[in-house]
Amino acid sequence: MTLILDGVSKQAGAETHIHPTTLTLEKGTMNVLLGPTSAGKTSLMRLMAGLDVPTTGRVIWEGADVTGMRVQDRRVAMVYQQFINYPSMTVYDNIASPLRLMGRSKAEIDHAVKSTAEMMQLSPMLDRKPLELSGGQQQRCALARALVKGAGLVLLDEPLANLDYKLREELRVEIPKIFEESGAIFVYATTEPEEALLLGGNTATLWEGRVTQFGPTPSVYRQPVDSTTARVFSDPPMNFLKVTKSGSVLHFGEGQQAPATDQLSALPDGRYIAGFRPNHLEIGRHTGQAVAFRTTLVVTELTGSETFVHLDHAGERWVGLVQGVHDLSLGAELEVFLDPAHVYVFAEDGALVAPAAYALAA
Repeated sequence: MTLILDGVSKQAGAETHIHPTTLTLEKGTMNVLLGPTSAGKTSLMRLMAGLDVPTTGRVIWEGADVTGMRVQDRRVAMVYQQFINYPSMTVYDNIASPLRLMGRSKAEIDHAVKSTAEMMQLSPMLDRKPLELSGGQQQRCALARALVKGAGLVLLDEPLANLDYKLREELRVEIPKIFEESGAIFVYATTEPEEALLLGGNTATLWEGRVTQFGPTPSVYRQPVDSTTARVFSDPPMNFLKVTKSGSVLHFGEGQQAPATDQLSALPDGRYIAGFRPNHLEIGRHTGQAVAFRTTLVVTELTGSETFVHLDHAGERWVGLVQGVHDLSLGAELEVFLDPAHVYVFAEDGALVAPAAYALAA
């Protein structure tokens, strides 16, 4: 059971929603579509489901070309951010509704509903109405209705976005377990890199209708193929600055320099772009190799145990995520530090030249 997108694209008039895309999703895999709002995640899912017909390319499902096939005739289930249950029906009847439309027998329906409800931890609630459930239970009901059909392809379009933090955390743990039990191909859209890392499996990063990279989630995170992928797979987005390599030295913007060690030593001399994630920018020198940068503090955001610091560095906006609560004055000069082991090096066109040393060691 395989889903293949073979050069599919989607255009609406002069506007391109999805640029030509080729992907292969295998049976029993979790596949995350990661990208900002309007990156093309929902558009790509609609092509997978058959809700939209691609402008070019083919959709191959279980070896058959289903490009023009109606969604009703495919083994596909989709759950949206705005989860929908029938409020006048019990949880049992909500879950059973697609099987009744398929003309299944009463015995088949009863067995499927009860086994799916057990998997979704809804067995004690089958006689309740959806509005009698918590938000997380309502979303599990919507998921159960999607899974009960035995769909080979389950599409989840930001299904946890409207839930509170605690419920999101609970369901993020449960969804991979559900996916393992069902054996279907799961496709899960999210704007949150942390969610992609928690779900595991494979991740496709999207930017302006293009899939920039697809592969095992840890690999995409640690070794992004370009600066766009690195920006997408970082929250807040990755910071960048210009760097020049000359001999065995890296020269940063304002006269700072660091030795070009490990994989950086083999780089040809020239101009590059250095990238680093916000959590690797520090207040206080923690290693002897750390490079200091003079910045101006623009905004601070306290999260409780951490502080986001928004900085101006020679006209470029950086964001740092530092541990602890810091009493900092807005508009003041702030010296921050960066360990070269956390620096990715990209070519001027954005292609990855060398991953960070810490990523290679992970």
